[in-house]
Amino acid sequence: MKPKSGRTIPLYFKVSPEEKAVIEKKMEQLGTHNQRAYLRKMAVDGYVVQVDMTDVKELAVLLRNCSNNLNQIARRVNGTGNLYDEDVADLKVKYGELWGAFSSLLSKWEEL
Repeated sequence: MKPKSGRTIPLYFKVSPEEKAVIEKKMEQLGTHNQRAYLRKMAVDGYVVQVDMTDVKELAVLLRNCSNNLNQIARRVNGTGNLYDEDVADLKVKYGELWGAFSSLLSKWEEL
């Protein structure tokens, strides 16, 4: 005789053909074939994560600005041999902002 699982309450839901295809694709990626077990595991242990990408976009802008500034300075230094103290100071400020934003973003992700 098969031991009872303790699962006595049935749950049913309907999906569209597109949703079913997505479920099957995800099951394939995980290497599982038991749809009931997969859906139960996702419903009980799955995570719902809403991510606000605003901070990531701001970080990308800062990174782009820093790399553009660095490239311009490198071109000038390679062409003229001149590196100005103001350039170095500006780079320090910009990279400080970049690392500050990156650290802030990591802190927020740690809270997830």
